[in-house]
Amino acid sequence: MTPQLSTSLCGHLLHLERRVLDHSAEIEHWFRSQWKSHMPPFYASVDLRNACFKLAPVDTNLFPGGFNNLSDEALPVAVAALMSSIEHHCPDIRRVLLIPENHTRNLHYLRNVSRIAGLLRQAGLEVRIGTLVPEISSATPIQIQGIDGLPTTLMLEPLVRTGERLGVKDFDPCMVLLNNDLSAGVPKILQGLTEQRVFPPLHAGWVSRRKSQHFLAYRSVAAEFAERLQIDPWLIDPFFDSCQGVDFQSRTSEDALAEKVDAMLARIRNKYKEYDLTQTPFVVVKADAGTYGMGIMMVRDASEVRNLNRKQRNKMAVVKEGLSVSDVLIQEGVHSFETVLLEDGEAVAEPVVYMVDRFVVGGFYRVHSERGADENLNAPGARFVPLPFEMGCQSPVADHEPDAAPNRLYLYGVVARLALLAASRELEATHPAAHRTA
Repeated sequence: MTPQLSTSLCGHLLHLERRVLDHSAEIEHWFRSQWKSHMPPFYASVDLRNACFKLAPVDTNLFPGGFNNLSDEALPVAVAALMSSIEHHCPDIRRVLLIPENHTRNLHYLRNVSRIAGLLRQAGLEVRIGTLVPEISSATPIQIQGIDGLPTTLMLEPLVRTGERLGVKDFDPCMVLLNNDLSAGVPKILQGLTEQRVFPPLHAGWVSRRKSQHFLAYRSVAAEFAERLQIDPWLIDPFFDSCQGVDFQSRTSEDALAEKVDAMLARIRNKYKEYDLTQTPFVVVKADAGTYGMGIMMVRDASEVRNLNRKQRNKMAVVKEGLSVSDVLIQEGVHSFETVLLEDGEAVAEPVVYMVDRFVVGGFYRVHSERGADENLNAPGARFVPLPFEMGCQSPVADHEPDAAPNRLYLYGVVARLALLAASRELEATHPAAHRTA
């Protein structure tokens, strides 16, 4: 199922698609050269927005959930990518300890954990699941509905620390794979594991990572890519700014935030005028750290920042794990003019692309029938439609039109990999060792 696009708006997108198709061999060569210099993250997912006149990433998650939303056709590619990633990072690995989020009651998330564990086992690894939940002191089976709809059991086990190694009872892994984004901090039990490889690295967690750092790295990647294709980087890169020391409840730094929003809206209006666009610009204000669609608001006028009601202030003040928001990202809003026809009508959609190592392994469309083209779709009520991976996401089809499904999916994969490369450079720049040697 491929979402429909508003064809009246797609002239600029068709130009971008054509440039990418015409230069696909050069693009792939460039990516290969980049991966020789930059180690890709173990895995990642990238949220894209397609405005027809612009296609850009709006979030990059280095601890992706949602693997259970991938199509069955994507699984062999995911297993092959895992094998390559393991050979790339630590070729002698046999045993993996998977550490998920503490969402023991979120059955949707647990299906994601089950899918990741299953993919690792298909890649030839022994897998056990260790939990950071302190209340779980012995092996605890959790009954969930499996990917295939049949009941299955997920076994969560308490972590056991032995010196500088981490495992569970009677299991000493070669590698620790985190599917926990460390929003609440890095637990002591995860620190100093010098005898094991930990992926993603601890500094990739939201306790230290910032979205503004990521989009700064992405700006550089997008500029390099745009120069190669001779396109305007704005077509694939959202404007952004940041504001520190914000307290939504006490209204601290409210004027500074409003001024930056106003300046951002002015920049977007100028670009819209340059491209003869009639859409209404908007800005996304969101926590500079965190996931799950929390701490986000769409702003169309700076006055909206000053006129938040108590409920809105409370919503913006805290994110996952109840953590307070003090730093925010001010990001150009990118419309989503893609729609999917569901059984109950048409719904706005945005693609989410999944990668393992440097490979695109599939993804899904996040769809929401109660949200508009300029609203956040990562909200309660969202549904997930697998990307039609069997139609191609790895390579373009030269004798098809630029907007044919395989070619559009290829373009999504290209832009997602640009964000992946940005994440790689971001992690290099923010690695603790980089600061010690600076």
